[in-house]
Amino acid sequence: MSKIHFTSDYLINPTHQITVFVIGAGGNGSQVLNDLAKINRCLNELGHVGLTVSVFDDDIVENSNIGRQQYSESDIGRFKAEVLVSRLNRFYGTDWEAIPEKYHRNHKSANIIISCVDNVASRIEVKYGFSTPLKMVREYEKPLYWLDFGNGKDFGQFVLGSNLITQPKSEFKTSKKLKNVLNMFPNMEKNEDINSPSCSTREALQKQDLFINPILVNIGMNLLWKLFSEYRIDYHGGFVNLKTMSMKPIKI
Repeated sequence: MSKIHFTSDYLINPTHQITVFVIGAGGNGSQVLNDLAKINRCLNELGHVGLTVSVFDDDIVENSNIGRQQYSESDIGRFKAEVLVSRLNRFYGTDWEAIPEKYHRNHKSANIIISCVDNVASRIEVKYGFSTPLKMVREYEKPLYWLDFGNGKDFGQFVLGSNLITQPKSEFKTSKKLKNVLNMFPNMEKNEDINSPSCSTREALQKQDLFINPILVNIGMNLLWKLFSEYRIDYHGGFVNLKTMSMKPIKI
């Protein structure tokens, strides 16, 4: 019998806006922010207090980012985090925060952490931040869920992990704790492929296909939306392959 996971009560009935950290504002991160803005707007319309988002990224916009990522020529030379956050704040009337620096474990935590990074070292920093003892922080700083995105040229995966989440009595078999990306792939560091930055759009497209980021992110963010809209999930991740036009869910 497969397991399910019920959403943390705090996400459904919070005493404060749900705090979200987005770590990385590149190919995946820029797509994630657009989807978070949509989720926030819909939650508000449904009477929920919504999300407050902080974006961490110390990279600046370069010419090779235009086309694949959510940037234009007028953004070149500006911090990615500041470009995206200021744009969304103007468009949706939000008050989200751009932090143009790398995320590290000493930052305060958030209810939901979304990592869109391309190396294991950054994920390890997230792991330490996500491991903040729940009793030591206020409700709106308690790390509840960690959604990680990672991809290669035409394939990728997303994994939703959690800390211990109290589960209600149910006829189904439930899971209090979802494995995070580092739990699921302990040998990730050994298999890591470090690529140098792309200098042109042509070179960038040779490393990552044009639509791998939006397709991967849309499916992964739909999983996050289910936590809010259906209050339960049956899977906590998935693998996407554009070359074979296939997707495989990760069972709880």
